Amino acid sequence: MAGNLAVDLLVIDTGDLHDGNGDSDAEYPDGSLSNPIFENVAYDVLTIGNHELYLASVAELTFTQFSQFYGEKYLTSNVQIFNNATGQFQYIGQQYRYFTTAHGLRIMSFGILYDFTGNTNITQVIKAKNLVQESWFLSAISYSQPIDLFLVLGHNPARPTASGSTFGTIFNAIRAKNPHTPIQFFGGHSHIRDFAVLDEGSTSLESGRYCETLGWFSMSGINSSTYTGVAEPRGVPNPTQPAIKVSGTTASAGVPTPTGAFSKLVYSRRYIDWNRLSFAYHAVGSQSSTFDLHSGLRVSSDITALRTQLNLTALYGCAPQSYCQTCAAFGSAENIFPLVESALALTVVNASRANVPRLIIVNTGGIRFDLIEGPFTYDDSFIVSPFTDGFQYIPNVPYSQASQVLAALNGNGGDSKRRRELQTRDFSFSSLSGQDCIDDVYGAMDGKPSLARRSAPLTRGKHRRQTTTLTPGYTTTGTFPPSLPHSSPPHPHLKYHPLTSPAPRTDDFGTTGDDTIHSAIPYYPQPDYVQANASFPTSGGLPAAVDLVFLDFFATDVLPILDGLGGSYTLADVTYYLDPAVFTTQTYLPLYAQAEWQQNVPNCPVGNGFSTR
Repeated sequence: MAGNLAVDLLVIDTGDLHDGNGDSDAEYPDGSLSNPIFENVAYDVLTIGNHELYLASVAELTFTQFSQFYGEKYLTSNVQIFNNATGQFQYIGQQYRYFTTAHGLRIMSFGILYDFTGNTNITQVIKAKNLVQESWFLSAISYSQPIDLFLVLGHNPARPTASGSTFGTIFNAIRAKNPHTPIQFFGGHSHIRDFAVLDEGSTSLESGRYCETLGWFSMSGINSSTYTGVAEPRGVPNPTQPAIKVSGTTASAGVPTPTGAFSKLVYSRRYIDWNRLSFAYHAVGSQSSTFDLHSGLRVSSDITALRTQLNLTALYGCAPQSYCQTCAAFGSAENIFPLVESALALTVVNASRANVPRLIIVNTGGIRFDLIEGPFTYDDSFIVSPFTDGFQYIPNVPYSQASQVLAALNGNGGDSKRRRELQTRDFSFSSLSGQDCIDDVYGAMDGKPSLARRSAPLTRGKHRRQTTTLTPGYTTTGTFPPSLPHSSPPHPHLKYHPLTSPAPRTDDFGTTGDDTIHSAIPYYPQPDYVQANASFPTSGGLPAAVDLVFLDFFATDVLPILDGLGGSYTLADVTYYLDPAVFTTQTYLPLYAQAEWQQNVPNCPVGNGFSTR
C-alpha cells in the first residue's frame, strides 16, 4: 500500500518482548522460542526494553541472537553487555543508525532506554545525562552527512515531563545542535496512550501496553532535497495538524502557526485497537480474502504450534467469576486482591510450620492483569502473575509488631523512603532504585568493579528455573504447577492507566486519537501491598507471635520497619519460608485453582471480562 502511494512506511518497536505471556515465559531462556516469531516482522528500527535486561540469560539471548538477526536496525544507544569473549562491555545492538528511506529521506535514529537500574549485572545502562556527553553521540547529532529527520525510539515514557522519562534530555541535546531539523520520538514503558508536542518541529507518541494498541503516526512537510515520494497521496487521509497543542479538537487560541523550517510540517496520530477487525477495517480490500497473506497465515500457524508445544492451554481450573486489577474498588467482590489473599493463605504453607500462625505480605505490582471468568490455564498464570519471587520469613515475630508492617509498607506511618517514591509518579510507575538484580556467576569476577554485587545479600542471586515432571490438568491432588520458570528480579509497582476512561482520551492533539470508541471502565487506586493471614487461633483470638512471610526482593524494606516497631532483626534472621526453586509467586494461583476451581472442569463457562459494563 505504501509503495503504491509512493510514501515511506516505517515499522517500529519500542521494546519489552518478555514477561506476561506463556509464549515467551514458559521456555528457557525466556524468548528462545518466541523471538523467532517476532523475527517475521520487517522492522525498520527497534530497541530494547527493561524486560530484556532483568535476567542474564535473556540479556545474553538478546545480544547473541535477536540483535544479530536485526543487525543495524536494533538500536541500544545506552545499553551494554559484558562480552565474555573480549572481557569488555559492548553495546547489545547498534549505537545509532543513519539510513535513507526508499523515497530518499535521510534519517538519524537512536534507541534510548530510560535510566533503568534493575538490570542484571552483566549489563549496564548509561544514564541519559552521560550519554549526551559521549563523543560518539555528539558526532552522530552533528553528522557529516545531511539529516532530514532525527528518529528517537525508546522504552521510555513519551512525554518528556513524565516521571522517569529521559526524552527531554535527549531532545535538548539534539535540538541545541540542530535547531531546524524535525525530531520525532516514539516511546513506551509507562503503559499509556499518549502524544506530546515538544516544539514546533518535534512530537512524541506512545502506544499503550501489552499489544492492546497499534500506534499510527504520520507526518509530511519534511524539508528534504532528496525526497522523491509523493507529498500528499490521493485517496487516503493526509496529516493536517501542525505541532501545536490543542484543546478538545481545535488548536489552542493564541498559539502562533509554526514558521520557518517547520512551517510545512503537519502530523496525525491514531490509537488503533490491536485486533483483526480494526486492522481489516483500515486495510485495502478489508472485506475480501486478500486480507490474509500466506506469510501471515504461516506465522499464525507457528504461534499455534508453539502454544501446543508449550502446553499453554493446559487447564488448572474454572475461574468462577472475573476478578479485576484496577477497575473494581479494593476489597470488593470483583477486585482481584481478596482472591490473592485467599490463595496465599491456602497455598503458602511450610509443612514443618503449618500450625504456626503466619502473616503473608506481597506487593500488588506482581499482579499484571485481570483474571477472567472461565478456563484458568497455564498461559493465564503468566498473564496474571508472571514474576517468580520467592517467599522469605522471620519466625516468631511478636504479633504486635508484625501486624503493623503492612501499613508501614503502604506508607501509613512508615519511612517515606520505603514507599519507593510512589508519590512522585505522574504516570504510575515507580523506579527500581536499590532493587537491582544479581547473577552469581558474574558477581564475583575479579578485577571488574562494575560487576560487583548491586543489592543486599538476601536478594536472590543466580536465577533458578524449576524442572518438574508434573503436567497441568484436571486433578486437585497435584502440589505444584508445571515448568515454572527462573526466579524473577525485583520489579516495579506498576499502576497503569486503563485502556479506556470515562471521558475521551486527551493528549496534546486533543480527544481525537482513539480509533474505536470504548465504553467506560473505571479506575480505582489499589494499595502497594496486601496481606493474608493463616493458621490463626480458631477461637477467634489473636496469636502472641507469628511467622512473618514476605517476598525476598523487599526483605530489606521489612527489617527497618520492624526495628522502628521495637524489633531487633538483621538479614541473618531471614530465610526462605519455601524453597524458591519449587514455590514462587508464579505458583500460588495455579495451585489454588487446582484446589478450589474444579467445578465445571473441563467445560468452563466463559465470562465477558470487564470490556463492557
